[in-house]
Amino acid sequence: MTRMTHTGKPDLGILLLLADQEFVRELRGHVAGLGYEDQGRSDGFVFRTLAAGPTTISGLAERLEITKQGAGQIVDDMERRGYVERRPDPADARARLLHLTDRGRAALSAARKFHQSYERRLRKRLGDAAIDTLREVLTEMAGEAQISSPHFRALMF
Repeated sequence: MTRMTHTGKPDLGILLLLADQEFVRELRGHVAGLGYEDQGRSDGFVFRTLAAGPTTISGLAERLEITKQGAGQIVDDMERRGYVERRPDPADARARLLHLTDRGRAALSAARKFHQSYERRLRKRLGDAAIDTLREVLTEMAGEAQISSPHFRALMF
């Protein structure tokens, strides 16, 4: 039984959570069908961050707002699965830059195509006005500071 708010409607926060979970479930199923069934929970954030340009593990950790150790573990796993690689930094021989591999770029492309297809399906079912309003509401909820943050700016596009 769905818990209702005092208005008799499902709780907005729970609806947002369920919508996110359904979106992620569909996305994972789609990319798995294309051969990327081994993707981890944070891979998409790493893909989008590195698509904006190579960075170090420290830079990745800062952009994703996680510890260096956490970023290192994610990168080790993604490298093992063939999505990222480390290359010497031409400007600093001691540093290693993270780059997407061809497999990583292809996985990101598949996810981006799914995102676009998902929105097109929603627009077809609900209409442009509803989806435009949804975008406005989500933008307001996220807040301009969050959307403009350099940490998340690269993830948006």
